[in-house]
Amino acid sequence: MNVDYINPFLEAAINVVKTMAFIMPQQCGRPYLKKREDLTKYDVTGIIGLTGHEKGSIAVSFSKKCILRIIKGMLGEEKYYIDAEVRDAVGELTNMIAGDGRRILSLKGYSFEASIPTVVVGPDHYIEHKTKGAIIVIPFKIEDDPFFVEACFEK
Repeated sequence: MNVDYINPFLEAAINVVKTMAFIMPQQCGRPYLKKREDLTKYDVTGIIGLTGHEKGSIAVSFSKKCILRIIKGMLGEEKYYIDAEVRDAVGELTNMIAGDGRRILSLKGYSFEASIPTVVVGPDHYIEHKTKGAIIVIPFKIEDDPFFVEACFEK
């Protein structure tokens, strides 16, 4: 997998959470390969397809505590469960991370288009990346609450 494709989305994840929720996420661990059959261990995921220079997808998965903390920073209101407003925010965060990552990639001469994000809710859900490439997972946290960015590209 081309590292040139991955790093812009990591930078974008930090930028978007910092800008939208006024919270500085930290990368908390080494990137690792995810097996295709592995379930996502967290509560809500936004996934978005990419086409153009290469086919791929980006997924952002949050623990319930993490996304509720981000929502509080974004909206200034306390949420206690993942409702329609939280699901919409996850879709929008995924869209903004993909958009900022694509912007960074365009500065390097790569061109990507994005689909509309899909949001999946529930513990231990399955995320299907449509390409056959390796799935790289990068762990982040906000205080002790984790979230993950997954990237999968054709080559």
